[in-house]
Amino acid sequence: MEIRTTRFGPVRCRPDDVLLFEEGILGLAECRQWVLLADVHNDAVAWLQSVDCPEVALAVVSPRRFVPWFQMRVARRELEPLELDEIGAARVLVIVSKTGRSVTLNLKAPLVLNLQRRLGRQVVTNGELPVQYEVTGTTTPLKKSA
Repeated sequence: MEIRTTRFGPVRCRPDDVLLFEEGILGLAECRQWVLLADVHNDAVAWLQSVDCPEVALAVVSPRRFVPWFQMRVARRELEPLELDEIGAARVLVIVSKTGRSVTLNLKAPLVLNLQRRLGRQVVTNGELPVQYEVTGTTTPLKKSA
């Protein structure tokens, strides 16, 4: 299948590449189908491109790459729609924003993915995680994750 995008032009993907966010994403309820695209210029960033709205693409990253202490706390019922066989199978991404001269991560409302079932959901975490966590120019030592 081919999806049209304003940022990347036409993008070819398979129907089983599409992630379904049944409830949409905050502020983008009409966008329910998404594809995850690699950024050819920056391997830390991916793009969540809306299939439904060609003009909507969200930069996303793994939060632990920039915030090693990140821990997501949500009620289990929040993850039930993802149909996860085990909680460890979930993949977590956060939305990147640029405000003025800084880059921020939304740690308060991460995206949780079940890649096996092609389901996604944005959840609002419990606790005091910030909506705009500023990414500083200092590098954080990376931990091997795989």
